[in-house]
Amino acid sequence: MSYPNPVRNITFDAHDPYALARFWSAVTGYALEDSEPGDDEVVISSGRAAAPGLLFQRVPEPKTGKNRLHLDIQPPSGTRDAEVERLLSLGARVVDDRRTEDGLGWVVMTDPEGNEFCVERSAVERGLVEPM
Repeated sequence: MSYPNPVRNITFDAHDPYALARFWSAVTGYALEDSEPGDDEVVISSGRAAAPGLLFQRVPEPKTGKNRLHLDIQPPSGTRDAEVERLLSLGARVVDDRRTEDGLGWVVMTDPEGNEFCVERSAVERGLVEPM
């Protein structure tokens, strides 16, 4: 038997794995797996075999440069702009606003520990799903 996706987890280095996992759980809707504050490794999971989990592991050194890999977030409903506001309220920060006057583009943000990610137009704005 083979799994549909060979990528088990996408791993983030973190000073506080539990806190960062809680942030990303709120971003993605993934469930926080068996863990508690102070754990050295924390996983959040979608519960679907085809989607990799996000693993947060404790490291002693600070982040010093740009990510070589980042996540692109496409909200499943609502708008990109509403999602940016929601993420700001969770502790994210805007580092580069690449939205254009015609409504296209994206926003580069960082999570509370400085890891970059992008917020793109929502699935609704792209016409991939009907508005709810």
